[in-house]
Amino acid sequence: MAENVQPLRVLVVGCGNMGTSHAVAYHTLEGFDICGIVSTGSSKQVLNDKLGGGYTLYSNYEEALAATRPDAVCISTYPDTHESYAIKALESGCHVFIEKPLADSVAGAERVAAAAQKAGKKLVVGYILRHHPSWERFVEIAHQLGKPLVMRMNLNQQSSGSKWGVHRNLLQSLSPIVDCGVHYIDVMCQMTRSKPVQVSAIGARLSNDIPADNYNYGQLQIRFEDGSVGWYEAGWGPMISETAFFVKDVIGPQGCVSIVAKESGSTGNSDNIEAHTKTESLRLHHAVLNEKGEFVKEDTWINMQDEPDHQELCNREQRYFLKAVRENIDLTDHVQDAVNSLRIAFACDESVRTGKIVTL
Repeated sequence: MAENVQPLRVLVVGCGNMGTSHAVAYHTLEGFDICGIVSTGSSKQVLNDKLGGGYTLYSNYEEALAATRPDAVCISTYPDTHESYAIKALESGCHVFIEKPLADSVAGAERVAAAAQKAGKKLVVGYILRHHPSWERFVEIAHQLGKPLVMRMNLNQQSSGSKWGVHRNLLQSLSPIVDCGVHYIDVMCQMTRSKPVQVSAIGARLSNDIPADNYNYGQLQIRFEDGSVGWYEAGWGPMISETAFFVKDVIGPQGCVSIVAKESGSTGNSDNIEAHTKTESLRLHHAVLNEKGEFVKEDTWINMQDEPDHQELCNREQRYFLKAVRENIDLTDHVQDAVNSLRIAFACDESVRTGKIVTL
């Protein structure tokens, strides 16, 4: 049991928005020690200063891995490095926390999952909404609405300046419906508990600043075996509309439940990372009518008291990572869910590129 009280020595790789938040969690939570910070540019110095300085900085991931010999690696780099970085960490005997998506291809995600299994190490994927009490409640209420479900979700981001810079970098390797869509596809799968059978999607390239074969607006549709259907929409860039950029709505035979984020869903917040996970309140509508055809019950407003901010959600993710390592939690389903949501997202990507419906 002695080793369980030793802090987990973590190498932080990638110092952007998510990498910084995870590093702050490791810096402040008991049970972790940061043994090094890695980035190719100056962001590692900015992060080190934010944490009060004193951490060893590296520009090369492989050198950092060899020099620090960490217990765990946190990977928050751009998606095209996820697969190689995760596999190197796992083969070096490290546990891995990795931001979504798990890889930039389905085959790559399967290789990472296989490497974790072979190494006998924990692999936790950053599905932040799974740690949010309001989203957990949202899923729970959806289960009470009957079947089939109609799930309507979007997160459009009108981005400019440095935030458009981040989106342009992401668009070098992934589309918005793959990068963001995996979260909401995962939520839909939790809500239906049914097998997705078919996807279709559309997309548009609205900027010459992105690769010729990619698109910065996309909308996907999923059909499930139980008759449920869902759509998700995501657009990034300075041209994106802020009208109805935040829709989170689920309809079933018994009524509907919606996330109503009055502040976070207001104008000017579409590219605000802090606002993306805010729920504030859930509105539950009851479909039951009386003999006169009138609603029997008024809508129920559920105001969420436990409303963690973005940093606290990252803290909760890292507490879960620590618990998974210390208590040897079986993460088979967790990893498989991450691979499956990515498989569905890439099938949607294929539909955009081919103009055809894709059967799963």
